[in-house]
Amino acid sequence: MTLQESGEMYLETIYVLSQESDEVRAIDIGEYMGFSKPSVSRALGILKDDGYVVKDENGFIKLTSAGEKIAKNIYERHTILTNVLMSIGVDEKTASEDACRVEHYISDKTFNAIKAHIKEHSK
Repeated sequence: MTLQESGEMYLETIYVLSQESDEVRAIDIGEYMGFSKPSVSRALGILKDDGYVVKDENGFIKLTSAGEKIAKNIYERHTILTNVLMSIGVDEKTASEDACRVEHYISDKTFNAIKAHIKEHSK
């Protein structure tokens, strides 16, 4: 099953927030993303049904191994693409916003070529 861009964004957000705290709540996700509580609840329900997140007995959101794998992949894409754009003179805010759009659509083949190019030229 292919995850939609919005699902990937939620997983990435949960991943980022979980790096800062073990206690990620739906309200934290909504505040970080600027989304309403009903929108977050609906998205989390879908992600839970699809096996990407679980909610523990205290109501904290955790990524499953499948969810974490996707989240790490999207986060890596975001980080690398942001850095590439900044390296060519784009300001950090614009680079991050543009990377966020591109990270969901760029093919694995192209992204891996970018990573290989960076690795080769950063020696």
